Amino acid sequence: MNILDQDEQNLLESFENEEWQSVGDAQRLQQIKSYAKATLAQDKKITLRLSSLDLEAIQTRAIEEGIPYQTLISSVLHKFVTGRLIESQD
Repeated sequence: MNILDQDEQNLLESFENEEWQSVGDAQRLQQIKSYAKATLAQDKKITLRLSSLDLEAIQTRAIEEGIPYQTLISSVLHKFVTGRLIESQD
């Protein structure tokens, strides 16, 4: 049995009461679908050592993107090897 904390219960009730609306952003939906497809298409598992600072930064960025950090890492690596990774101009 899965027990929800109060915040989780409030979110579930809000969703069940149909208080949530889609943002309707087709580009963002396509991006999320590609992340999901890449995640499901995995066929190899690796172990990777990262500095704790890098991992925390990746996890923070993944939260901002609304995806699991493993999916973000996989997406960045995929974009790099396919030549689609764009360097930031910051």
